[in-house]
Amino acid sequence: MSESVIAVSDLTRRFGATTALDSVSLSLPRGAVYGLVGANGAGKTTLIKHLLGLLRAEGGSVRVFGLDPVADPVGVLSRIGYLSEENDLPGWMRVDELIRYSRAFHPAWDDDYAEELRQTFALDAAAKIKHLSKGQKARAGLLVALAYRPELLVLDEPSSGLDPIVRRDILGAVIRTIADEGRTVLFSSHLLEEVEQVADHVTMIHKGTIALSAPLKALKAWHRGASLDEIFVAHVGSSAASATDA
Repeated sequence: MSESVIAVSDLTRRFGATTALDSVSLSLPRGAVYGLVGANGAGKTTLIKHLLGLLRAEGGSVRVFGLDPVADPVGVLSRIGYLSEENDLPGWMRVDELIRYSRAFHPAWDDDYAEELRQTFALDAAAKIKHLSKGQKARAGLLVALAYRPELLVLDEPSSGLDPIVRRDILGAVIRTIADEGRTVLFSSHLLEEVEQVADHVTMIHKGTIALSAPLKALKAWHRGASLDEIFVAHVGSSAASATDA
């Protein structure tokens, strides 16, 4: 098996009386698209925040590229591209200023690739971020997350609230191209239809625990071709798109 880009062992995290993650273990080898699926509040974002070093493990361990993201944030974050649902970009910047600003943080920034993405996403270089639509902001966020060709791309509910065309941009050729180049994608969503289109491996999380984790083809075979949403309901008891955990 290839080297694990992400290795989580018995990770536990509580917020007051609420257990957000309960002894979560996960190992994701390099070079595939991993779908992390669950209802809103199931623990997806809390897990991702541990991977990014934004939260320290209360119990268990988290390693990304073999490193502790809290102890070595530069060593980890310099190799990760990240896009979240919030996608907070500086509204006062123009698109070209955002590109130049982001470029300064990444020695491996690829100017030609950044320009290719800008044109592919139909982003006006002179447009102010604050004047962009939500879909255009998502494209701009994806551009700066991709242009230095990160080894790991983390997408946390990136298409929530976006129109189908923008979702296609995020979930289609870009994600597949990254995986085909031997890099890794972790794609978190409660929209299982989207995950089903692109994921090689699916991990289902429910109320802070891993309900199921397996290659998508194997899941489909075990459940005789059922949709990912139907498989989720069979294991969790409710739809990820309609349920909201506490």
